[in-house]
Amino acid sequence: MITDSHETLVAGADDLERYLELLRRERNLSPHTLRNYRADLTPYLIYLQEQGIALTGVTRAVYRNYLSTLQRDGMAPGSVRRRGSTIKSFFKHLFGQGVLPTNPLKLAGTPKIPLHLPTFLSVREVEALIAAPDLNTAAGLRDRAVLEVLYGSGLRVSELVTLQQASIDWESAVLRVWAKGSRERVALLGEHALLALEDYLEHGRGALLSEASGDWLWLNRFGGRLSARAVQLAVGRYAVAAGLAQPVHPHLLRHSFATHMLEGGADIRVVQELLGHASVATTQIYTHVTESAKRVAVEASLDGISAQLLAGEARRARRRRLRDRVG
Repeated sequence: MITDSHETLVAGADDLERYLELLRRERNLSPHTLRNYRADLTPYLIYLQEQGIALTGVTRAVYRNYLSTLQRDGMAPGSVRRRGSTIKSFFKHLFGQGVLPTNPLKLAGTPKIPLHLPTFLSVREVEALIAAPDLNTAAGLRDRAVLEVLYGSGLRVSELVTLQQASIDWESAVLRVWAKGSRERVALLGEHALLALEDYLEHGRGALLSEASGDWLWLNRFGGRLSARAVQLAVGRYAVAAGLAQPVHPHLLRHSFATHMLEGGADIRVVQELLGHASVATTQIYTHVTESAKRVAVEASLDGISAQLLAGEARRARRRRLRDRVG
């Protein structure tokens, strides 16, 4: 039950508990998610009580003032937006249940999050990274295949480490992947990834086998399943060995895969499917990346043209001076 510092019942606490119970029953939300909902809504109810505002007295101005307070206190923009969205959902529920005669937040907006474009590696940088593992060792063969699959299939590291040998469809050259939300999706395997997988399975995996191996595709040095953390460390290590300037993590290869696909002319819906995004809106962030890259290229070209024009004008001026001097 929600109480303030004086251990008195906060107004709206019972409504919140009923809301959370409804979410648990109807949407089958996990205890962790419900705790997050409670953690977002409880401070707002306490804020209303401290301001002497009843639930029926909430307005868009009250809601905006609360979010502004969170921003002034240094809360991250994404967290402020999430909390605002949770509050709006709660008030929609209160109106739907007849607790409120109207929904005061129906037309209320939520703070916009500044657009942070994902970074990506160039094709040459990806090639240098993939070439870094030592192919004379079982671990090196494994890691080359890991890098090829991360980049060539656009997998999340969590999807990669749960692959089994049975996940590979050699005939169709695809991987069957368990994605977010326990959904199965198909990821493509390019020729380079297929060859790297063949080398690893023929010459590397056998040297790593143990009783704990089961059918896991990627094995660590003890023969157990390779962990996501081990992949993260390996990717960072190979990036240093390849002389890459920026820190590299597995998700950067996924960003690079999506960006290079779109730069190559792939349809955004195809890229959405390959990445396993539930909404195309998530994939559209990469169109901003490619447009940004195009702008940089155009600006560089214009700078080059301007420099050539200036150099040409300087040459012509010098020739005129020489003619005048000779004449």
